[in-house]
Amino acid sequence: MRPSRILIVEDEPTLQETLEYNLTHQGYDVRVAGDGPSALATASSFEPDLVLLDVMLPGVDGFEVCRILRQKSIVPILMLTARDTEIDRVLGLEIGADDYLAKPFSMRELQARLKAMLRRVRMDHQDSGGQKTDEAGGERVRFGNLELNFIRHEVTLDGQALLLNPREYELLVYMARHKGQVLSRDQILESVWGWDFTGGSRTVDVHVRWLREKIETHPAKPVRIVTVRGAGYRFEG
Repeated sequence: MRPSRILIVEDEPTLQETLEYNLTHQGYDVRVAGDGPSALATASSFEPDLVLLDVMLPGVDGFEVCRILRQKSIVPILMLTARDTEIDRVLGLEIGADDYLAKPFSMRELQARLKAMLRRVRMDHQDSGGQKTDEAGGERVRFGNLELNFIRHEVTLDGQALLLNPREYELLVYMARHKGQVLSRDQILESVWGWDFTGGSRTVDVHVRWLREKIETHPAKPVRIVTVRGAGYRFEG
């Protein structure tokens, strides 16, 4: 099995060198980029399994790089920033980041985050490549014009494939498998993000909004993912 590919996007030379050295030493196939344009070019040619993306980049900042990457790819993105404010975390999540790590951080914490994210990617690939079925014993499930194919790891709307990032897909599958049940934000966080996720419940709200924009006819008046005030969300299909 080939080593996981990680693209490091960081403009500070010392940190860039430290990250490259440590992750290479851990057995990853690493590429580095120091600005937005080179990051996008390298991502296209290198096809990383994960992008480690600094927010504060010269020229095109990390938020814009994240937004552009997410339009073309579902690669997991871990954003790094020196600003540990809720608005920055929410903005990063809203434009497509999968996780967020504030500077300064320890290499041990970074490596734990990377391993967890890459483990999810491998599990997704295994699920889509094998003959795994859903809990009801079927390969796919349909809700009107929305279909989830568990073998192909694909979601279609009116027969057109939707571009969902891994977390969006996991969230939709989890809610669909609990159709009609009220799911609290904490339940969703633990089941989809894992018990070791350090973000808050706001993360769930952001991803629900993304899903609504992709699967609802009128996202502002959702009928598939319904908010249950004071309790959480319910998937109606």
